[in-house]
Order: sequence, then structure tokens, then C-alpha cells
Amino acid sequence: MTEWFSFSMMPAILLLVGGLLLPLFKGNSQKSYSIIIPLLVIFSLTQMEMGSFGEIDFAGISLVMFKVDKLSLFFGWVFAIAALIGNIYSLHISHTGQRVAAFLYMGSAFLVLFAGDWFTLLVGWEIMAFASAYLIFATRKDPAVKAGFRYLMVHVTGGVLLFAGIVLHGLETGSYLFGPIDGAQQGGIAYTLILIAFMINAAVPPLNAWLTDAYPEATVTGAVFLSAFTTKTAVYVMIRAYPGADVLIGFGVFMALYGVIFAMLENDCRRLLSYHIVSQVGYMIAGIGIGTEMALNGSSSHAFAHILYKGLLFMGAGAVIHMTGKRKLTELGGLYRTMPWTVALYMIGAFAIAGFPFFSGFISKSMVIAAAAGDHHATATLLLMLASSGTFLSTGLKLPYYMFFGKDSGLRPKEPPINMLVAMGIAAFFCIGIGLFPGVLYNMLPYAVEFEPYTGAHITESLGILMFTLLAFVLLLKYLNPKNTISIDTDWFYRRGAAVFMWLANKPVALWEQRVITLGDGVILNTLHRLSKHSLTIDTHVVDGAVNGVAKTAMKSGNLLRRLQTGIVSHYALAMVIGLFLVIAVYVLIGGEAL
Repeated sequence: MTEWFSFSMMPAILLLVGGLLLPLFKGNSQKSYSIIIPLLVIFSLTQMEMGSFGEIDFAGISLVMFKVDKLSLFFGWVFAIAALIGNIYSLHISHTGQRVAAFLYMGSAFLVLFAGDWFTLLVGWEIMAFASAYLIFATRKDPAVKAGFRYLMVHVTGGVLLFAGIVLHGLETGSYLFGPIDGAQQGGIAYTLILIAFMINAAVPPLNAWLTDAYPEATVTGAVFLSAFTTKTAVYVMIRAYPGADVLIGFGVFMALYGVIFAMLENDCRRLLSYHIVSQVGYMIAGIGIGTEMALNGSSSHAFAHILYKGLLFMGAGAVIHMTGKRKLTELGGLYRTMPWTVALYMIGAFAIAGFPFFSGFISKSMVIAAAAGDHHATATLLLMLASSGTFLSTGLKLPYYMFFGKDSGLRPKEPPINMLVAMGIAAFFCIGIGLFPGVLYNMLPYAVEFEPYTGAHITESLGILMFTLLAFVLLLKYLNPKNTISIDTDWFYRRGAAVFMWLANKPVALWEQRVITLGDGVILNTLHRLSKHSLTIDTHVVDGAVNGVAKTAMKSGNLLRRLQTGIVSHYALAMVIGLFLVIAVYVLIGGEAL
């Protein structure tokens, strides 16, 4: 018997339905409601059981709508924590549309997380794209609207590729259940299409520019949600579908370095942090490509840690933007005087992402690097360690120095609303707690953990790299001054592509359309008019003449017959005799000739 009810469906239902009902509440009741729903999601996670639920047979295809195992439950916990923190951070806003979009976005991410078949995953994937786009449009400024449309175009394209890959995969395998894609399909069309769709959402270069183009334009609160779900959902599905795909090792290492290099060039604080999403997801992608149990544990734990410390960093930058209206490093500085709590909480996130001992990033990042070394990927190990140094240089040193310290900008903003500080405090608590007590994280991971991060050699090595980075920052400080410029990434192709498209629409296509219209209004239309006149002439003189002639003949024949019908019996008898006489005469004549 199919079991339909399961707590595995509750997070998605609570958030999706809760988001649709949210406009019914106003004011403080709406704010309370937005906190209660994530708390109920956390409660539902405590009640979940492992297994598959909602099994149906549709047109001969077996589908499993919901599936729970240690991997999905692990991601479920951090998604729920991020949902709670994000809603606390958003308590000061009164924009119902943003809250609804955030709820639909989170709910669709949970739908992907616990999907047991490809089609349930696809539904969540598409809702996630459109709901998240609203968090960008909600700023209602021209750059945000343009970035939002570019964001949507990229994700709709990814959704089409994913749908095509799913259909082909199902035709090849006969199954639409979500799980690892057989390595025998590697290089096939279905394998490649699904991988590209996942890589788009994971922001793998050169498919990454949608992230760094759109996230800085989102609302202050919307960017916190965006930093948590889209890329990490992509990491989850890639862990599930592509473990051990060697090609991902190179992509992951390249991502880690690519994000660091572009971050160093940035002046916009949220664009800088967005590039570090690309960089940190690179560690996760590399771990998936390595594919060992330790590497997959590392990718999972780094996704967990990243959601929390990256959320904290975006909340810190968002607090500054909220209180000052500025987001460029060249416009900021000296804020430590009036925003000490924001500075302290931000720095906890910075230490976590840099991998300082006793912070969460030290645990998760080290696991990925150790997995690379243990699987004899020496070059990848070295480059990932180098990327870690670059992360500290830009996120832990450059950004806070020029945003909070450095030259005095003359700005004297107050601390942000208390709800924003509370949300940052919760995220900071997890950043430190995971670093101090990694065993709690280990117990939740999908595979058994045999890794000890706190060895003398490891701590010494990590601190040595970080201190060397600090020394380099001090010595090269004058060369690191941010410039009031915008670094164009592969989004140049989006921007130029849009310009080329508009040129084509306004020039060749419009010109051709005008020529066709002119031709239609001129030669073709005149020809049609002449043909219609000739047709009218033929209809009037030929067709109507023939019809009228037949009608007149019929009328004359009728009149003649009417005269013959006198009603006198003797006349009819005479006509019959004459007719009989004529028949006999014809017969005799014909018969005589025959003889």
C-alpha cells in the first residue's frame, strides 16, 4: 500500500502554502507568522523517517514524489536554519511581496531537496527560478530590473535543458527516479544536458555571471535568501546525480581561483561577496568530482557551513547598505565608530570563510582539501589552499578594512535594527559552534567520518598561510585600494548579446518587416484588388447568367405545362391516344428498317 503522508513533504507544503496565505496577515501578525512557519519546518524535520513516500504510477511511469535519506535530511537542516535566520533578518520590512517570494523560493528548494523523481525535482527547480527573480525585481531600480531579466533568461534556459535531459534520460533508462546517473551514459546527450543545467545553477564559470550580475542588485533582505539556496541546491543535486564525475574536479578548482581573482578587483561589497560564492562553491564541486566518501562529506559539510557564514557576510554588508545607502568600498570607511556590533559579527563570518581554526570553515574546507590530498590530486590540493589564502585576503582583510576602517568617509550610521543583529548573532553562533564542536556536524553527514582537523600540523599550516596573507596585505595595501569601476565578467556577453539582439530587432528584422508590409500593401494588394474585380465580372456575367438562364427555361417550361393541364378528361384521353399512336409508329418504322 502506498503511504502518502510523510513529514518529508511538510517543509515544502508549509512554506509554499504558507507563502500563498501570508498576504491574509497584516502588520505584526504577518511578522509573527513569518517566524512560526520556519519553526514548524524545523519541527517537521525532527519527525522525519527515512524512506520513500507518495509513490504513484503515471502513464506507466513509476514516480516517487518524496524521498528522505541522510543526505537530504542533512541539507534540510541547514535550509531550515537559513529560512529562520532570513525571516528574522527581514522582520523590519513591511513589503509583503518580498516575504511571499522568499517563502515560495524556500519551499521550492525543499521540494527539490526531498524529490524522489526527476519531475518533482523539475517542478521545484522552476518555481525556485521565478520566485527568486522577484527578490531582484523588488528593488524596482533600472539596474535591478535589467539584471532580473537576465537572471530569468539564464535560469529559464537551464530549466529547458534540464527538462530535455530528463526526458532523454528516461527514454534511455526507462526510469524517472532521481538518483546517480550511470557513468555508462557519460558523454551522452542526456548526461550532458542535465549536467549543464545543474552547472548553471551552481554558477560554474563561464556560466556564473548571472549570480554576480544579479545578487548585488537584489534587495538587502532578498540577497540573504539568494546566497543560501540556489547554488547549494545545485550542489545537493550534483552530489546525488554526479558523484565521482572527474570533469568536476577541474571545474571546481578553477571556480575556487576564478572567484578569488575577480573578488580582488571589486569595489561593490555585495558583488565581491558574490564572487566568493562562486569560489566557495568551487570547493564543493571539486569534492563531488573526487567522489570519495570523505570528499562527499566535505562537499556537504562545506555547503552547510557556507550557507551560514555567507549569509552572515551578506547580512553584515546588507546592514551597512541599509543604514548608509552606500555599497561601494570607495564610498565607505570609518564605520567601526558607530557600528561596532556589525563589525564584530561580520568578522566572525570572515574568519569562518577564511578557514581560521575554531571556525566552521576550518572544519569543512579542510575536509575537502584533505580528500583531494588523500586521493592523490596534488595540484588540486595546492590550488585549493592558494584559493583559501585569496579568500582571506579579499573577504577577511580588504572588504572589512575599506568598509569599516580605512579612510573616514564621514558617515556616522547607527547600528541596524535589532532583528538584523539577532539574525547575524544566530549565524555567528553556528559559525563558532561548528568550529568548536565538529562532532555534531559529523554525526549528521551521510557517511561515517574519519577526519581530525585539530592536529598540530594542520593548525600550524593553516595559521602560517593566513598570517603570510596578512603580511602580504599590509605590504601591498597601497596597491589594493579599490577603484571606482565595475569589473565586467562573462555577463559582457549577456549585455552585448542583448544589444545585438535589439539591433537585429530594430534594424534588419524591422527593415525586412517594413519591406514585406510595403510589398503587401503595394504589388500584392493591388493584384488582389484586380483579381477581385475580374472575379466579380465573371460572377456577374457568366455564373449569374448561366443560373438565370436555367431559371428562365425552367419557368417557361412550367408555364407551358400549366397551360396543358386543362383539367378536362377528354383532352387527357386524346393526348394519351396521340402518344400511343406515336410510340407504335416509331416502333414500326424502326422495326421495318431492321427487317
